[in-house]
Amino acid sequence: MNRRSLMTLAAATGLTALAACSPMATTSQPDIVGVLSTNDQFSTLVAAVTAADLVETLQGDGPFTVFAPTDTAFAKLPAGTVETLLLPENRDTLVSILTYHVVPGAVTSDQLAGQTLSVATVEGSNVDIDGTHGVRVDGATVTQADIMASNGVIHRIDSVLMP
Repeated sequence: MNRRSLMTLAAATGLTALAACSPMATTSQPDIVGVLSTNDQFSTLVAAVTAADLVETLQGDGPFTVFAPTDTAFAKLPAGTVETLLLPENRDTLVSILTYHVVPGAVTSDQLAGQTLSVATVEGSNVDIDGTHGVRVDGATVTQADIMASNGVIHRIDSVLMP
């Protein structure tokens, strides 16, 4: 890829300056799906990623920043919502919701500290990030930041984000 194409691609992510100085995990670490799969508090998210056929995508090179809702976050949704989203006929809606939780580039909490940003997600819409008092994403609180994976970083959040 020539330099101009690389710069155009980097600029398209919206987080070029932040992601450029992000410490990346070593390749001996599991990828994002591997990290999520080994943590019981993300079992609903892993089931949703599987149902949406996004496993291979989140195992790709990335890097990605994933705002990962816990099982407790999914439980806050109205009764039956998760079960309905997991149905094959609702795959497009599920993909939209899940990709709204993913931002291109690996961005750690120290890069967000003290900033308020509107950042493009993989889904295409922007999320509002407020790093002035901890980190909040579209109103969800980051309850554990900087869970490193070989292809990005995961931030555990307490609510499901809706595009």
